[in-house]
Amino acid sequence: MSKKVVVTGLDFITGLGFNAEECWQGLIEGKSGVRKIKTFDTSNVDTKIASEIDESFHEYAKAIVSRYIDKQITKVTKSSYVAAKQAIEKSRLNIDDIDKERIAIIMGIVSTGYSSIEQVNCRGNRIIKAMNNAVPAWISLEYKIEGPSYTIATACASSAYAIGAGYDLISSGRADVVIVGGADSIVNPEEITGFNKLLALSTRNDEPEKASCPFSKERDGFVIGEGAGVLILESEDFAKARKAEIYAEIAGYAFTSEAYNIMSPKKDGEGMAKTMRLAMKNANVSANEIDYINAHGTSTLLNDKYETLAIKEIFGKKAYDIPVSSSKSMIGHTIGAAGAIEAAITVLSIKNGILTPTINYNPDPELDLDYVPNKAREKKISVALSNSFAFGGHNATIVFRKYT
Repeated sequence: MSKKVVVTGLDFITGLGFNAEECWQGLIEGKSGVRKIKTFDTSNVDTKIASEIDESFHEYAKAIVSRYIDKQITKVTKSSYVAAKQAIEKSRLNIDDIDKERIAIIMGIVSTGYSSIEQVNCRGNRIIKAMNNAVPAWISLEYKIEGPSYTIATACASSAYAIGAGYDLISSGRADVVIVGGADSIVNPEEITGFNKLLALSTRNDEPEKASCPFSKERDGFVIGEGAGVLILESEDFAKARKAEIYAEIAGYAFTSEAYNIMSPKKDGEGMAKTMRLAMKNANVSANEIDYINAHGTSTLLNDKYETLAIKEIFGKKAYDIPVSSSKSMIGHTIGAAGAIEAAITVLSIKNGILTPTINYNPDPELDLDYVPNKAREKKISVALSNSFAFGGHNATIVFRKYT
């Protein structure tokens, strides 16, 4: 019999703050973390805005990251390390009292962000800084964790895949605790230039805070966000035995490959619909039970249109009664970290009974669902979906349930 998987701690870092409390407050207040880029001179790139983790983060992290480690890590690795330590602290796990072979670490990491910017500002230790397995490795070293420790790279769905893999380890009885999450930053000239050539990024440089506008008629591309997110997963039995606070249950998930196009999703959201439907089947929940969807919602023309069509295809008339919102409207698209950060936001929405809004919303006649426009909303949530859809056709949907 498979074990029930629960969330007992979480933390995330974004352009809105250095911990879940700061970020959550900004989200429910509908604040934007998007600003003019400060990290480098943007005169030679078309997109000059992003939701950056403020540079004061490095000072904040001094109390958490030793000088020895700090010399060997990038900003991406540092943010994930800090988020992991803060999440573990909030879960009240005493790792020294646990069989360390029964703890695992799985992180969604596309790269460690060892870009031209990092190489100029932080020379030395190139190999260690650039290897994406450094992220779980440093966490493992800190706590002497001896269970599986690895990374998953599936573009924008990377950390959602990490959550699903962690779920499998626990539900199958192979681990008691799994630390899951992801981190990313592509705020550098080479990657912004690359995405500009694909016409994927917003160029509304004159209005940074309004540039990320998922499901709105003015949307012209996504806005890059820096971030890290970590969730602590445990088996229900293990969490109850140590009297842990349980935030929510992971009821199930689904991963699919669209096998269609390296960039574009399948027409009319066919692949997205398949993923959501399979996730609900795996979680043994019906369409009538879904109370909220934390959308992938990138603020690109095709993604927002096709995700809307996919929701309509699955839920029919009920689609109009299900609130759908995009956290990316406030924190930008955090790429490999998006699945974990948005999963954590979904969990907090369930726990607190509050839906985070889609800010900068101006209706598109083609898109007519309830996108929780501009202001947060109180709502009791029993079951919610968190969507992540990535370049390469890597799709993921995680199903969260209120824990009773």
